[in-house]
Amino acid sequence: MTLDDAGLDLIFRKARSYNGYTDAPVSTADLEAIWELMKCGPTAANTEPARIVWCTTPESKEKLALVASPANADKIRNAPATAIVGMDMEFYEKLPKLFPHVDARPWFVGNAAMIESSAFRNSTLQGAYLIVAARALGFDVGPMSGFDNAAVDAAFFAGTPVRSNFICTLGHGEPATVFERLPRLDFEEANSIV
Repeated sequence: MTLDDAGLDLIFRKARSYNGYTDAPVSTADLEAIWELMKCGPTAANTEPARIVWCTTPESKEKLALVASPANADKIRNAPATAIVGMDMEFYEKLPKLFPHVDARPWFVGNAAMIESSAFRNSTLQGAYLIVAARALGFDVGPMSGFDNAAVDAAFFAGTPVRSNFICTLGHGEPATVFERLPRLDFEEANSIV
């Protein structure tokens, strides 16, 4: 089974990064539905290190906007929701639940380089799944990295082992806020078959 052209257009070909949204709300049930889809995406050893803070109130959006680049601050303020995709640097503590057939905790405990690379790689994957899940459910997104990670961590993850990876606005996109699609590399420019 494959997606039809309409599904592929929705998720990839006609999907865009939005810079502004309509006033249509995003509910807690919508955010839960996105999570229920995105959590199904694969991560190495089922680590699932992503931890998401959804900024939906004016106060939380303003707190995030204040530590974002000027170009991104208004996007955050005006979006119905913005996800802070974080990475739990102690994700391995949940492995007895998530990877129960093998004791995988020793693979990570005390190995800072392995923890760092696994948390970053797999939370990035989960953030990409968030984008695909949101689009599949009819939402538009605007992923971005223009923010102060240390300030976001202090404001939203203080006292936890979670660190920010990237942020992503979410809602029903306002078509006038999208730029023309930029060029993409051709297969031959980015791929080799050996």
